Amino acid sequence: YSGRLKAGSSVMNPSTGKRERIGRILRMHAIRREDVDEVFTGDIAAAVGLKSTTTGDTLCDEAHPIMLESITFPEPVISVAIEPKTKADQEKLGMALQRLSEEDPTFKVHTDDETGQTIIEGMGELHLEIIIDRLLREFRVDANQGKPQVAYKEAIKREAKGVGRFVRQTGGKGQYGHAEVVVRPGERGSGFIFEDKVTQGRIPREYIPAVEKGIREALQSGVAAGYPVVDITVTLVDGSYHPVDSSEMAFQVAGSMAVKDGMHKAQPYLLEPIMKVDVVMPEEYLGDVMGDLASRRGHILGMEGRGTSQNVKANVPLAEMFGYATELRSMTSGRATYSMEFSHYAEMPGNLA
Repeated sequence: YSGRLKAGSSVMNPSTGKRERIGRILRMHAIRREDVDEVFTGDIAAAVGLKSTTTGDTLCDEAHPIMLESITFPEPVISVAIEPKTKADQEKLGMALQRLSEEDPTFKVHTDDETGQTIIEGMGELHLEIIIDRLLREFRVDANQGKPQVAYKEAIKREAKGVGRFVRQTGGKGQYGHAEVVVRPGERGSGFIFEDKVTQGRIPREYIPAVEKGIREALQSGVAAGYPVVDITVTLVDGSYHPVDSSEMAFQVAGSMAVKDGMHKAQPYLLEPIMKVDVVMPEEYLGDVMGDLASRRGHILGMEGRGTSQNVKANVPLAEMFGYATELRSMTSGRATYSMEFSHYAEMPGNLA
């Protein structure tokens, strides 16, 4: 390490290959800033005027390009739903969250496709509390926060037959669609599989895609609690049509009615996301932490000693993990850490569903 950096000079960002101009150099003293003309090897300073530099980039002399190893940031472990308090804050919230995620690589924002909520993710509940406080102080955006909804799914336990008959007669041309399906459980992770086993032209070929479309739409919200249905095989086995009144729309509705009818008889049940949780804590807290994980419907996978610490691995339902960061901190006097990542979907106990 060598050299000096002067205010007003140009430097190279080897990560992007772009030149950057250092407008001002500041030495930070808590909330007070001091302007300096140049800094030397080993100094820590803040630069003003950088346009395309982000956290983890290296800045160097153009004549001597060098790229230092970037910082490795852990994945977020906690997420919270957030929404603006007023319509006027809606647009400002999106821009503010984008700015904050650019400067803080451990903070992530995404929209949950299944619930439509804006979800913010960070390294702990305190981290997200500070983010929400900064939204108000720096960006003047007032936001409500809440627990994000858990993205449950639905599946079925046994095979069943469903019949959908859509008949409308309204003076002129009517509507007629009739489909019969067999629903059965698919392999875990198989999603939705459609099979066409109609024989002897009972349903004309041009209407088969309409039946499939109706089934797909119906499976977006199941019959148990309105969550998406997964791991199901639907076989179209029979039906009938009318040479004048049948249409694609009629068969789409018939397909939807048939699969809903079949699912009611096929013992639908809820699937919940299970997280793999890894907790590291001093040995004296082992009993408390394991007892707490068990009370959260956790399944202990194993534990190992790391010097004076213990490492516990467990599978715990996501629904039981809200507030865990604060609970763990108070249980272990702030001496335990944990990480959490998605593992798989599993059946939810009937007494809770």
